[in-house]
Amino acid sequence: MHQIVVASHGTRDPRGRRAVASLADALRRVVGPLEESFVDVQEPSLEAVLAAGDGRWATRRVVPLLLSAGFHTRVDVARAADRPGVSVAGPMGPDPRLVDVLLDRLAEAGASPDDQVVLGAAGTRDPSGQAHLALTARRLSRAWGAPVPVGVLGGTGERLPDVVARVRRPGRRVVVADYLLAPGYFDDLMREAGADRVSAPLLDDRTPDHRLVDLVADRCAVPAALAAAR
Repeated sequence: MHQIVVASHGTRDPRGRRAVASLADALRRVVGPLEESFVDVQEPSLEAVLAAGDGRWATRRVVPLLLSAGFHTRVDVARAADRPGVSVAGPMGPDPRLVDVLLDRLAEAGASPDDQVVLGAAGTRDPSGQAHLALTARRLSRAWGAPVPVGVLGGTGERLPDVVARVRRPGRRVVVADYLLAPGYFDDLMREAGADRVSAPLLDDRTPDHRLVDLVADRCAVPAALAAAR
């Protein structure tokens, strides 16, 4: 038997909790039963969910609902998943489908080609995560048709309020493309960074975008070697 466990960051914000739960519900309709877990703030923890399933499953797949590599994937998820028969999927990003959703969110926010777009992210000190974020920014720049600088709220990199102030020009709006999974603390900070407009995060109070569901469903696939061992 095989178990899928999704692992998100966790938040105290009820909007964010509902948004992530709605993604998990949509995934169940595509991939079947799965367990929800969290690496911070919320319960049950990934460690607790995996510990409870020890010995019950031939193989298990941990799927991080995180946008890039970082401390949580490199340490928290890896440590909890260090068990026989457990494989760990990559984070949600970078993936071209995320850029497509970002473009739609920008359109919904009323962004126009005359605006200066900034990619706003939580940020990380992890080099792999920084590379993932840079690749997403390059893809968004190509799709938008103009350079899109990156501003972060934490980790390593130029802070979002500083980027917004640096790129501002008279008569030109600054619009932040919100590269966060769901509403919460960081989303609130993003809206205080001085931009004229901020798009909605990838998940909000509506039905999850099918591209996000498909992306995570792809990550749920069991590696061929493990599938053969079942």
